[in-house]
Amino acid sequence: MRSPHRIAPTTDPPTDPPKKPNPYDELAELAPNPLDDFLEEDGGAADDEPWAPPNHRRGSRRRRNRFAGLPFAVKTLVALAVGAAFFVLADRWALLYAEHEAADKLKDQLNLSAAPEVDIEGFPFLTQVLDQRLDQVRVTVPDVAADRVSLAKVSATATDVTLKGDGPTSLTGAVIDKMHGEVLLSFDDLNRELGASQVTFTGHGRDQVLARGTLPVAGHDLKVRADAHIERVGVRGVATDIDRMRLDIGDLATYRPGARASEGLHLSRKSAGRVARESDRAKALLAVPTIAHRLGLPDAAVREALRSDAKLNDLTGSPRFVDDVMRLNLLDVAMEHPELLRRLGLDPALLKGLDGLTRPVLADRLSLAFQLPRLPGEGAVGLRDVTVRRDGIRAEVQGYGIGFG
Repeated sequence: MRSPHRIAPTTDPPTDPPKKPNPYDELAELAPNPLDDFLEEDGGAADDEPWAPPNHRRGSRRRRNRFAGLPFAVKTLVALAVGAAFFVLADRWALLYAEHEAADKLKDQLNLSAAPEVDIEGFPFLTQVLDQRLDQVRVTVPDVAADRVSLAKVSATATDVTLKGDGPTSLTGAVIDKMHGEVLLSFDDLNRELGASQVTFTGHGRDQVLARGTLPVAGHDLKVRADAHIERVGVRGVATDIDRMRLDIGDLATYRPGARASEGLHLSRKSAGRVARESDRAKALLAVPTIAHRLGLPDAAVREALRSDAKLNDLTGSPRFVDDVMRLNLLDVAMEHPELLRRLGLDPALLKGLDGLTRPVLADRLSLAFQLPRLPGEGAVGLRDVTVRRDGIRAEVQGYGIGFG
């Protein structure tokens, strides 16, 4: 007989299934730990040697080591190159200093408005100073005052210059054995400096200068023409002989300063022809007895001409009348009869201006003469071979035994 209760079979409690191994964990166990390595290395370094600050000069030590490894010949060449560079620098500094000092001394001794340009030739300079002798020195002086004009440039080259002083910073002077150079009187400067007139100077031939332009006289701009001949005077001077001076008062008259018959104030051919054609001008001229006598006209013929236009036409229609009128010097006559100039179309105010503009005065205003300034100390300096060029008047300069300082 079966029991009423059912007995369950006896079994073990259920368990979780086993987990699969993680491959990343296995790899992590196989790989070394970097932190451990770092701690081991740091600890080992601390055990091996004490800590010291980094040395940043290892590169320079390596460079010195490289230079030390160069051959002796290369080291010598490098040292010589460096020494030569310092020598050239010192030599150029001494040269510039000496040129500056020489320029200042020349400016003071020659009373120049600006210091000249001084160029000392030759290299090295210091050896020349030690020898107290320079081979060659070039000097250029701009704008040298010479009487009424200024020389545009005086350039000279001195050779065999003996120095005075103990060194480049203590030079006290010099003696020039020989010097040659050139002087230029520029036409551009002349056109600007002679200023009271608007005259242009141009070269013509080897020794002639033409002056053309205008000259203000008594409020009138008169055309001026003159020729100047250039010549050397003495050893330091240049003179100009002014001739063929002429002032044109429009197309009315011409004034030539001087006392000769061809000089003075003369009517132009155009004005003389107008006198011959116009009765009022002819009568004004013939009414002055001095003029009638200078024309060689008898008093009776003049009286008839003044009373009758027919007789006047016969007199003024003569072929010689215009030429005779042109030969009249009206300047001295017009002084007594100033109204005559007005009747002839001329301004009486010109009388006083032209009377004061004598030949010497006009020649002086157009003169190009000049003299070189005297140099200090003993020695001789002179001009040679004065010639007229396109740009101005040029002259050679020579000198011997010139001392400065």
